[in-house]
Amino acid sequence: MNRLTRFGVAAAFAAVSAVAFSQAGPGGPPSPEAQAKSAIEARQGLFKLIANQNGAIGAMARNQAPFDAEVVARNAGRIKVLAEMAPELFTRDTREFKTIKSLALDSIWASQADFKTKADALAAAADAVAVAAKTGDKAATLAAYANVGKACGSCHDAFRAKP
Repeated sequence: MNRLTRFGVAAAFAAVSAVAFSQAGPGGPPSPEAQAKSAIEARQGLFKLIANQNGAIGAMARNQAPFDAEVVARNAGRIKVLAEMAPELFTRDTREFKTIKSLALDSIWASQADFKTKADALAAAADAVAVAAKTGDKAATLAAYANVGKACGSCHDAFRAKP
C-alpha cells in the first residue's frame, strides 16, 4: 500500500476515533448508545470511501471517463484495503440501537463468517482489478472489474436493507 493510501485510511479512522472520543462525557467513557452511534458512523464512512473510490472506475467502465490504468490500479488497491477492514468494523453488534439509522441487516451478526467471506471476495476482486490495471490492458481490467460489482451486490443482497 502506498504512502498516500495509508495516510488517507489513517486520516479517515483518526476522524472516526475523534468522533468516538468526543461522545464521552466529562465523567467517563461514552454511553453504549454513543459507542453504537460511533461504530455505525465508522461503518458508513468506510462504505462511503469504497463508493468514492469505485466511482471513478465505474465511470471508466461506462465510458463516461477516459480509461486511466493508474487511477484504476490506485483506486482498486484502496478498495481492497477498505474491504478487508469491513468485518472488523462489524464486530460490535449494534442491533439493539434501532433509533440510530443504519442499513445493516441483523443477518450480519447472525452470519459473521459469511459476511467476512463476502468482504474477502470484494477484496480479492479489487486486487484482481489492480493487477489487471497495472498491465494497462483496458479490456482485461474492465473484465476483472465486473467481479467487483458482483461482490458488492452479493453482500448488499444478504446484509444491506434497501434504502
